[in-house]
Amino acid sequence: MLKTGLIALSLALAVPAQAALDWDAALSGEHRSEKNAARDEYRHPRETLEFFGLREGMTVVELSPGGGWYTEVLAPLMADNGRYYAAHGSVNGGAYARRSLGSYLVKLGEDDDTYGRVMVSELSPPNAMAIAPEGSADLVLAFRNIHTWMRAGVLDEVLESVFAALKPGGVFGVVQHRGPEGNSIDDMKNTAYVTEDYVISAVEAAGFTLADRSEVNANPKDTADYENGVWTLPPSLTLGDEDRERYLAIGESDRMTLKFTKPAAE
Repeated sequence: MLKTGLIALSLALAVPAQAALDWDAALSGEHRSEKNAARDEYRHPRETLEFFGLREGMTVVELSPGGGWYTEVLAPLMADNGRYYAAHGSVNGGAYARRSLGSYLVKLGEDDDTYGRVMVSELSPPNAMAIAPEGSADLVLAFRNIHTWMRAGVLDEVLESVFAALKPGGVFGVVQHRGPEGNSIDDMKNTAYVTEDYVISAVEAAGFTLADRSEVNANPKDTADYENGVWTLPPSLTLGDEDRERYLAIGESDRMTLKFTKPAAE
């Protein structure tokens, strides 16, 4: 009995306990810009990440983090408490990709205390191994990017990369502007409003299983029928002052929130 207890104690000492996720520090810390924090009412970061199953000790990959809105939340949550890969664009992906990646790296470099442990990887289809080591990720996240990959003709390759990076049983979390059923492929590409059936079909074709869906990011005020697509609404407001108050009253887009899993190994 004593020997068994000593073995258990030695194992406990060998594997440090993971601290609980500090949501207050992540969401209310001084590192967050006021502009980004103001969007929490539309993006629901804690509720969304908890729905996807985020917990301490995970290896998490965010695809195409852009300017780093979710990086402000995920980096402090996972620092010393897991691993966070930000799979940004290629440095050789053209002028836009270079500007976006450059701005993101400046953001990280200006606050090493917050972002020093962020692992910047590359989303570069068809290089499936670039986003994270094969079979290493517990959770991969895609926030409002499906339409972009559709336009670029690389959605299948991106999904292959996600499947390769995830552990068996791992989760792929998708948030995407939701369009009305019946939208054509061209409509989806041009407006960014993708149908839920299309997303589910594409992801399941890549080998995933739909595990759950949530309405946490739904917005019933969004009619999704604007000539300029989703960019008509905040935060883009591409029409400027034209009907500005109307679009501000609608708020950000209606979004699907889908949780997929990679089948567990048999």
